[in-house]
Amino acid sequence: MLSITRIANHCWLHRPLFTLSNRPSITKLKLSTFSSVEVSCSSDEECDNFLPWLERKAGTKISSVLSIGKSAYGRSLLASKSIEPGDCMLKVPYNVHSEWAPFMSRLPQLGEMHNTIFWSERELDMIRQSSVYQETIKKNVQIEKNFLAVKPAFGHFPEFFDGITFDDFRHAYALVESRAWRSTRGVSLIPFADFLNHDGAAEEVVLSDEDKKLSEVIADRNYSPGDQVLIRYGKFSNATLLLDFGFTLSYNIYDEVRIQVNIPRHDPLCAKKLELLHVHCTPAIEDVNGFSSSQDSFTIKEVRSAKGKGRGIPQSLRAFARVLCSTSSQELSDLAMEAVQNDGRLARHPLKNKTRELEAHWFLLSKITRLVEEHNVSIKSLEPSSSPFMFQKFALRKQMARDLLAGELRVLKSASEWLKNYCTTLSKS
Repeated sequence: MLSITRIANHCWLHRPLFTLSNRPSITKLKLSTFSSVEVSCSSDEECDNFLPWLERKAGTKISSVLSIGKSAYGRSLLASKSIEPGDCMLKVPYNVHSEWAPFMSRLPQLGEMHNTIFWSERELDMIRQSSVYQETIKKNVQIEKNFLAVKPAFGHFPEFFDGITFDDFRHAYALVESRAWRSTRGVSLIPFADFLNHDGAAEEVVLSDEDKKLSEVIADRNYSPGDQVLIRYGKFSNATLLLDFGFTLSYNIYDEVRIQVNIPRHDPLCAKKLELLHVHCTPAIEDVNGFSSSQDSFTIKEVRSAKGKGRGIPQSLRAFARVLCSTSSQELSDLAMEAVQNDGRLARHPLKNKTRELEAHWFLLSKITRLVEEHNVSIKSLEPSSSPFMFQKFALRKQMARDLLAGELRVLKSASEWLKNYCTTLSKS
């Protein structure tokens, strides 16, 4: 038994659609329900004939305890009978993991998707302080390149592709990217399981049985009839959820912030510092989606304790700051020698010069403090409006922008408190 997960991962931008099968396999998938949000659910009469059709296609029973319903999160799966922990709630044979018109017709329409690649310039401006803003622009550029690459082939099959526009292609791209599942077998769509929505706080379940050639979901708790059944797509931040799936959580324990820290070009030691970082730091890596991560890009997660307990600021970011704040060739040489004498990693230990160590961390603190201020301003501009003229779609995306920025602000504040404590402790030592 192996676990299976949605296509999206911690890296945001994706390869062209036609190379999805080359993705690496398997992370764990989880199952639970929202604990802090009450969701009103109702039966979806339009889909009453879908499960019987799917079972006829599969030639086997898929689920006797679930039905398709409607909730605030779109189509979802509801418990139609009482479910207990350990019950198998659905089994979808591998031979129905792709196809067909009745399945495709029930996927979200273009106007129902809220991935940021569909946002207008005005809407994107709400999240300009987040790295999701730039990631969205990059992703749209990549999707357009994919479209232009395959567009010449459309003319050879006019009966299928006549009149296909970039918006049509982007819609199809987003559907497959956000709703496909990955396992050791590669990538596939899993009808019916596709309607399961996401909850970040969940317990692990097994979903893929390679021996039986089917995908299944095992309950980890009791469900009463009418309860919405939810799974965890992965340990995704709101940034990933919004970019790849088109929704956010009001509180996401996996939120993170990606920040850029650059060595100023006017720094007289700029060339030497860049060379030192290139030699001793982890080289730029091309992620599974085909995009390179630069050495001056860092991801900060929430710091659980400002007093030094648990995980603090990433060591790679602190090392970068130590190099950046060096003021002489001798200091850089000392850092290089220390790296060689240890495990090869650069500036992973506090600088012997306490003044320089403080400068490096005060620099980081000033950078993060500025980001905190910018996020505060942006969030304040997104205060809920009581205007009756606000379109529902814009109001929903505005709330998503608040969720995204509020989560990032929480992460930034925790990092700020950790740095303040570190600098204060170091000053007194």
